[in-house]
Amino acid sequence: MDDEYDYESLGSNTTMAHNALAGALAGIAEHCAMYPVDSIKTRMQVIQSSKPVALVSPLSATATATATATITATTISNPLQIPASTIRSTHSNLWRGVTSVVMGAGPAHALHFGTYEFCKDFLGANKDGHQPLASAAAGACATLAHDALMNPFDVIKQRMQLKDSVYRTVRECARQVYTKEGAIAFYVSLPTTLTMSIPFQSIQFATYEYFRKTLNPSGEYDPKTHVIAGGLAGAFASSITTPLDVIKTLLQTRGSHHDPYIRNTKGLVEAALIIKERFGLKGFFRGFRPRVLTHMPSAAISWSVYEYFKWILNARLSN
Repeated sequence: MDDEYDYESLGSNTTMAHNALAGALAGIAEHCAMYPVDSIKTRMQVIQSSKPVALVSPLSATATATATATITATTISNPLQIPASTIRSTHSNLWRGVTSVVMGAGPAHALHFGTYEFCKDFLGANKDGHQPLASAAAGACATLAHDALMNPFDVIKQRMQLKDSVYRTVRECARQVYTKEGAIAFYVSLPTTLTMSIPFQSIQFATYEYFRKTLNPSGEYDPKTHVIAGGLAGAFASSITTPLDVIKTLLQTRGSHHDPYIRNTKGLVEAALIIKERFGLKGFFRGFRPRVLTHMPSAAISWSVYEYFKWILNARLSN
């Protein structure tokens, strides 16, 4: 049996169930591998409100100087400019909430990649040559299906990622969020999520398909191609959509905030105004570096795992 397969036709050769299975495995691998970095990104994006002075123990002049020197040293030795409090977080805290991702990423990515392969074939993205518009449109359709299912899990994940999160389990977090804020809390960020995800995924899919075909015109299975194309696609798409990700994080974590103004934020425009008011335009790029450092390898992992399992499943179908 020939071990080389034409990747331009893999979507039509494998069944929808096989595409969904490969997508589910890719999604779980992608999110779990980069989860600690994603936690750091979330903590950097969350707006911290100042606690009342009465609640803060006064520091002596010596203690203040020591703290200032420590923060300065950390900044110099820390190219990501991650806050010292985040660096001191325990390893286990950075993994808190990962169960929510595993529960949601599997079915959401199964739906995502299954929809993508169907739409890519339907819209003509599998034709010879570069088809960026068709690939982008297929990615947009896949994103609508993915985010509608994944958004509640993402809300729970980000609530548990907060440094001062009081939630111990996914079930406890979901129950308390629902009790205190209602079902709307799980979807208040969905319009913003879609506003970000649709261009993000459209750019990522179109960029990935472009680099995949450019680096590997023959369409033969080549893991290196998927790693490079996926990494470039993830880095490019995440760079462009960071401002919307900052807004989404504010909306998804609003219920856990001490500031009543932030806690009662209603939507995208109001959240954007708060960020601009507190930090100016640079506030929309909070967490930029860890976001790119998350999506670049995670996209490489996701596409590599996905294409690998498509190849394996296609090989079995050919037997």
